[in-house]
Amino acid sequence: MPRVDGKVCIVTGAASGIGAATRSVLQDEGATVIGFDRQTGEHPDDLLWTVDISDQDAVSAAVERVADAHGHIDVLVNNAGIPGPKKPSHEVTLEEFEHVFGVNVRGTWLCTKYVVPHMLAAGRGSIVNMSSMYGLVGNSLIPTYHATKGAIRLMTKADAATYAAGGIRVNSVHPGSIDTGSKASVRADTSEKAQEYNRRVLSSIPVGHRGEPKDIAYGVLYLASDESRYMTGSELVIDGGYTAV
Repeated sequence: MPRVDGKVCIVTGAASGIGAATRSVLQDEGATVIGFDRQTGEHPDDLLWTVDISDQDAVSAAVERVADAHGHIDVLVNNAGIPGPKKPSHEVTLEEFEHVFGVNVRGTWLCTKYVVPHMLAAGRGSIVNMSSMYGLVGNSLIPTYHATKGAIRLMTKADAATYAAGGIRVNSVHPGSIDTGSKASVRADTSEKAQEYNRRVLSSIPVGHRGEPKDIAYGVLYLASDESRYMTGSELVIDGGYTAV
């Protein structure tokens, strides 16, 4: 029997990378998956919607549309996020700071805010928040990104404690260095500082290579499924051993 058969799932940032892989894996395991993304590409399908998760009205309307169409929402995967500026904190502008927090933290919170009432009404649900290995440890290249991922980590724990009595589990996933193919990633940056960072990260991964989006998607699948029914407030680290050394 498929591992999430019959579940209705929302995955944010679903058009590419980890989000697209998660959407595919959940669908393959029997779920109906509605993807939210700010840019859905040239050929969006009926279950991949253009939604800016930092926009309260857009999130509210999209979540209600899912609930109206499918009757319930079983799983929310808060995957969407942006890296933010590659600058030390004192050089980051207010606009840059607000943008990265607006997507990564406010977006996660808004999706949670509007999905939770539907889960409470059903008495069940699983929320999976995408943090990062940099929600656990720091690095000098993108400090505002790290700050957002640390915020998501503790938002997860607070929400897990808050909603457990309502049957809702909330867990975080902490990917390591994943080869998403994104042109916006640090790995695509040709600057000397970024390339040195890339070399240092790769040399610090005990398994010796970067991960792939499906490596993270299968972790999300476990947390979305009833197999993880006794897990809430937990941190699932999938980083090739980076934070173990």
